[in-house]
Amino acid sequence: MTDLDLCYTPATELAARIRAGSLSPVTIVENALERIATVNPTLNCFCFVYADEALAQARQMEAEAKAGHFRGPLHGVPYALKDLTPTKGKRTTLGSYAYEHWVPDHDAPIAEALAGAGGILIGKTTTPEFAYSSFTESPLWGITRNPWNTERTAGGSSGGSGAAVASGCVPFAEGSDMGGSVRIPASFCGIVGLKPSFGRIPFTILPSQFDQLSHFGPLARTIGDACLFMQVTQGPDDRDIQSLTTPLDFTGPLPSDLKGRRLALLLKVGNHVWHPEVEAAVRRAADSFAKAGAIIEEVELPWGKDEDELWSAHWGVYLATFFGHVLEEYRAKMDPNVVRLIENGFAMNAVEFKKIEIVRTRMWGEIQPILARNEAILTGTMCQPAAKVGRNDTEYWQLDAQGRYHALDFTSVWNFVSPCPALSVPAGLTSEKLPIGLQIIGRRHDDLGVLGLGAALEKLQPWWDRRPPL
Repeated sequence: MTDLDLCYTPATELAARIRAGSLSPVTIVENALERIATVNPTLNCFCFVYADEALAQARQMEAEAKAGHFRGPLHGVPYALKDLTPTKGKRTTLGSYAYEHWVPDHDAPIAEALAGAGGILIGKTTTPEFAYSSFTESPLWGITRNPWNTERTAGGSSGGSGAAVASGCVPFAEGSDMGGSVRIPASFCGIVGLKPSFGRIPFTILPSQFDQLSHFGPLARTIGDACLFMQVTQGPDDRDIQSLTTPLDFTGPLPSDLKGRRLALLLKVGNHVWHPEVEAAVRRAADSFAKAGAIIEEVELPWGKDEDELWSAHWGVYLATFFGHVLEEYRAKMDPNVVRLIENGFAMNAVEFKKIEIVRTRMWGEIQPILARNEAILTGTMCQPAAKVGRNDTEYWQLDAQGRYHALDFTSVWNFVSPCPALSVPAGLTSEKLPIGLQIIGRRHDDLGVLGLGAALEKLQPWWDRRPPL
């Protein structure tokens, strides 16, 4: 019978107990596999599960631990990778029929790092086709559901990873974030999700090494587990020319004392409309920070639908450049929204695309004074709680009759200022028991700063023991 307490034990504690000899990697992996077998038929968060291989590795690592040999800080801890990340000898489908049978001949650096630290890859998690959407629903693998309410989406594009972590299948999982794809499922599933500073984790899975939207990041249930993930996966790595050359120490104490720290509260964002319970949760979090000694300044930005549409235009060029070659052969088996985005990308001329950088520069000019006065910005991760399955992002890219913008996410614009880390942490539940995420955006390369603020909220408004009714 599955041990649910073990399912929800943090990776940091699992690793420590394995080292102390009080817990076997075999017990952990067997329990994780039982949990996956229980929830995956409902949630559809794993597209591949490597049961035999994971158990064989666990037995080997159990023997090594008994002999006093440990491969690294994750020795014997199971984890999952998103089915966008190349894994040597294992199918990597990108949620698309175009890659249904692709078996890479190499591991991505992040996969190397997690395995090299002693982690046990237990499976790969679902993604929408080419990781394009806030809804993890693909032609190849179908709908991934939210463990808090299976009629709701787990978010995307790392929705499989988010659902797997939130439901206790693994303590943490890898995600990728080009417009919110780590933070969106983190918010919808009630867990931690970090878009690190651009270049913090080497990113080599695209044909281009000069893209500036793409990040790997952790989905975890605790800040400590997110830090452990970051410690073992960060660069530098010369395979990624843009990887940051100075690593951080994610193992030390985080700056979580709030006294005198200046933080900006951002809820006035152009014509954006926040769900009232989301706005209330963000304000409660800011009030908690203030009561602990932080100085809160309410700020505003003029961003709205235009900035989101520019991100969408950029995203279309991204998809057309990297995946447009499959359109001729696989169009009929592709998500129609992916086809539309690719075609839009092909239709955009080079000058118009380059002009997006001018808007990004203006956006940075609007953020920079706020971050000069304040070390971080507090806002919502998503403008709405988890949407029902079967919908898509384009339904939210509309203005109402009063000109108000009822967007789904408030994540993609922060990829336009990619050196700034962005963290989503749980900030409560709606009256319908749907999770709400607080988003914390930091100064350039200040990953430890946003994680420290997340750790402070974790103490002020604990969430680690909150479990979905599944």
